Amino acid sequence: MTQHQSTQTMKPATAAKKLGVYLEATPAEFREGVVSRAQLTELQADPPQWLQDLRAHGPHPRPVVAAKLGVSIAGLARGGVTEPLTTEQIEALKQEQPEWLAKERATQAEVRTETVRIKKKRAEEAEKAERDTRD
Repeated sequence: MTQHQSTQTMKPATAAKKLGVYLEATPAEFREGVVSRAQLTELQADPPQWLQDLRAHGPHPRPVVAAKLGVSIAGLARGGVTEPLTTEQIEALKQEQPEWLAKERATQAEVRTETVRIKKKRAEEAEKAERDTRD
């Protein structure tokens, strides 16, 4: 007896997240259906014009906005940015360089530096522990 394998599907919100686009800006047929793994792979490999436009111009979801500004998602919230932004709006914020953005970028840089320091320390400890077990 052979078993029929069903096609894996996902909600449009999940697919939009994986594609890095704001769900509400996607075409109605995308939002109202389900997306198979094969369709997602096809969208990633050969994005249609609407997907290319969304990625280039937005509106962008919070994770993309945060990444483009070099801050965390929580930093966006602290700065009062709660809505999706277009690429043009993101560039305007970069030019204006409001105080909250400069502060959040500095905080993010500190977090990255600390993360690297901790990773390096753990690697050194693991290396030392490995040497100690060999001796």
